[in-house]
Amino acid sequence: MFKINNEFAGANVPRTIRFTEKLFHELNETAFQNGISLNLLVLQCCKYALEEMEETGREN
Repeated sequence: MFKINNEFAGANVPRTIRFTEKLFHELNETAFQNGISLNLLVLQCCKYALEEMEETGREN
């Protein structure tokens, strides 16, 4: 299950990414509702996706 935490509070590698308008608003609203920055939410989503991908890869 995806849970929000502050594990990435010290992230410092700058990158530019582009979102669709709809995805940006959904992420922004989710971050706001959970009292965290959009950046922190995106980092956690990426980590979660990678962990789930690795687990799925091990099953095949």
